[in-house]
Amino acid sequence: MKKSVFVLFVAVLGIMAIPAHAQLKFGIKGGANISKVSINKEVLNSDNVTGFNIGPMIEFTVPLVGVGMDVALLYSQRGVETLNETMKTSYLDVPVNFKWKFGIPLVKAYLAAGPYASFRIGGDKFWEIPHHVGEQLKAKNFGAGLNFGAGVELLSHLQVGFNYGLGLTNDYEALTAQDAFRADGKSRGWSINAAIIF
Repeated sequence: MKKSVFVLFVAVLGIMAIPAHAQLKFGIKGGANISKVSINKEVLNSDNVTGFNIGPMIEFTVPLVGVGMDVALLYSQRGVETLNETMKTSYLDVPVNFKWKFGIPLVKAYLAAGPYASFRIGGDKFWEIPHHVGEQLKAKNFGAGLNFGAGVELLSHLQVGFNYGLGLTNDYEALTAQDAFRADGKSRGWSINAAIIF
């Protein structure tokens, strides 16, 4: 809970630091997730899982300078695939990205980076994985990490880009049925997104 309060505090400070003459735009963002859990392979050998993300976003940009930030509220699917079984969990992601746009008005490139907070809102909390060292996998309710992204903006209304999410908290926990052994896992993954800006 303290981590989520810290992330929201940083977001509020960032918004307050933006000049009053900054451009404010709203949009809808969505795309595909390719995620994987980074965990000890001797405990659980996981593969990539494909999901999706979608939700509203707000973007602030300082004219001429091209520096600003965007904040989104995304429904997002991530998970684990092991032993030909796919386990997906639904999250509410709140990424806060600082963004720099450069180029000509019709076509601009952008770089983005910033923190995110992730709240589990659906999917099973526990998964049974028979015949494996980690016989049970537990999804945590909260996660946080860093985003790094790049892309292009066309005609000031369409953004297409990719993003890498580096999980910093333990989002999953693998344990034996007797709770004799535990191993933590962090979410890592790529997303390919498109956003329509109004």
